[in-house]
Amino acid sequence: MDIQRAQEIAASPVMADVTMGQTQIYIQHVNEQSETCRIYPLDQPENEQDVPVSSLEEHV
Repeated sequence: MDIQRAQEIAASPVMADVTMGQTQIYIQHVNEQSETCRIYPLDQPENEQDVPVSSLEEHV
């Protein structure tokens, strides 16, 4: 995924189908300078982490 698309998903009120590996995730915030996202797995909202934008995949 690229940084611009990650920002669009994070700002959208519509839930996008995004995964990191096999895990469905929610993008909370995008850091454009470091090209990372603050995410958490949908089934573990307490498990927040910063990951590279390039590690995310959108399924349409």
